[in-house]
Amino acid sequence: MSRARARDLGIVIGTLPPGEKNAITDVPGVRVGHTTLVDGDRIRTGVTVVLPHEGSPWYEPVFAGAHRLNGNGELTGLEWIRESGMLCSPIGLTNTHSVGVVRDALISAEVDSRGDDDREFWSLPVVGETWDGLLNDINGMHVRPEHLFAALAAASDGPVEEGNVGSGTGMICHGFKGGIGTSSRVVAEAGDAIVGVLVQANHGRRERLRVNGVPVCEEIPVSEVPDPYGRVPPGAGSIIVLVATDAPLLPVQCERLAQRAGLGIARVGGVGENSSGDLFLSFSSGNRGLPSADYGAEAPLTVQVEMLANNYITPLFDAVVEATEEAIVNALCAAETMTGANGVTARGLPLDRLHDVVAS
Repeated sequence: MSRARARDLGIVIGTLPPGEKNAITDVPGVRVGHTTLVDGDRIRTGVTVVLPHEGSPWYEPVFAGAHRLNGNGELTGLEWIRESGMLCSPIGLTNTHSVGVVRDALISAEVDSRGDDDREFWSLPVVGETWDGLLNDINGMHVRPEHLFAALAAASDGPVEEGNVGSGTGMICHGFKGGIGTSSRVVAEAGDAIVGVLVQANHGRRERLRVNGVPVCEEIPVSEVPDPYGRVPPGAGSIIVLVATDAPLLPVQCERLAQRAGLGIARVGGVGENSSGDLFLSFSSGNRGLPSADYGAEAPLTVQVEMLANNYITPLFDAVVEATEEAIVNALCAAETMTGANGVTARGLPLDRLHDVVAS
């Protein structure tokens, strides 16, 4: 069966309706771009970027919050997000050993774009990672600044490519080929707010895999579709979850949404293993016009903001859980079998078998 999304297979996760694209780009202004690097028999990696709105987050930050399920990973810039409650940069995703080059390239791209602007500029870019060293020659340092620049240039608010693309190119999930996945929900009870999720899924063990509550691991065992781990123990991976919404949330509310991503991961079978880096970031574009954090930037003494009453936030929690679960399943459904470094093969989740198992 050709690769498809979960809903194309008749797998409907949760009760809330998805957005038009069923992607993080359903949140107005959010854009996603990929650069995919596949070359020879060893390079299987890339870069993905997520921009929180159509403007520049360096000039116009958004409220944000973060959560850690298990900390064996990296998402740079989180200390300033926790301190200030603001996301002040695009978000970059890549492999573990390329975080530095992507971080520095984000700064370079912004410096170049400013031209003759002589205002002081400082930045703490947000860049997350998961380890693609089974399929990719991760120590070859193949990601370069131009790959980040290309992902920024390609960023779009249209449908999001999933699976073996961008930073998800070399990732493995629950013993099958993993990668990038996305989903969204429309929350009528919160004023038709949209919640969108994007995951870089490189986590989980085969024996725990559930799809819509069905123990797929029992029906598609390792004896039928071998896992690729070899010398690396199953579950030795990570997941990054990005949650976007246009609901007017304050930073502490964004943090509460970020926490709920862990429940979506758990529904698919992830438990935040000791060797996993499970890091979540949530941001809200519901309060536009926040002043720049640049040194010396002009700003009013006070800023008017809106806050969704906590009486209505539980449906947003539901949306995060559902969209995170579906985004992981979409990553599994979209990802194709890949052979990479050292002859390691990560097999795509067999969709015909998945359909039969879940439909039954």
